[in-house]
Amino acid sequence: MFAVMKTGGKQYKVQAGDVLRVEKLAADAGETVQFNEILMVGGESTTVGAPLVAGAAVQAEVIDQIKGDKVINFVKRRRKHSSQRTKGHRQQLTLLRVTEVLASGGDATGVKAAIGAGSAPASSSPKAAAPAAAASEGDDLTKINGVGPAAAKKLVEAGITTFAQLAAVDADTFEGTKVKPEWVEQAKELA
Repeated sequence: MFAVMKTGGKQYKVQAGDVLRVEKLAADAGETVQFNEILMVGGESTTVGAPLVAGAAVQAEVIDQIKGDKVINFVKRRRKHSSQRTKGHRQQLTLLRVTEVLASGGDATGVKAAIGAGSAPASSSPKAAAPAAAASEGDDLTKINGVGPAAAKKLVEAGITTFAQLAAVDADTFEGTKVKPEWVEQAKELA
């Protein structure tokens, strides 16, 4: 059985026993991690996700945290010998050994999900948190044309959480944040 998984902006075709070099993950050597972004699972029958296969997962054991090779840059110069220059960057990588490909039941394994070194868990990303906070307190103000997540956050900080509150605001005299008259008209229609 094989799977096509996505991590670090790249896709890998893997099966049990494969050793991979992927972008750095926040895991120590010896830990088991699970990849939940599975694009395709194959074997006796092939399942292609739209975009992901629900319930599928790939489990892997972290072998080591390593660095990639230095980059060699060849510069072509006309009428001279080409020169070779070693750049100073070495990409940080994680060495993995794939232990298991799960076609289903990947949600209930209890294994730590693989998360990149510089990223936060998906539930605490600021883009997902702002609309969720606005929705839990009142109406989704981003439904109004011209009100994005940043403007919605400023309106919530100014005490406006519903369409009715925004419809009652006088756009010229309100001092909490800049409110456009078009927003007030749209809020009246939505309220």
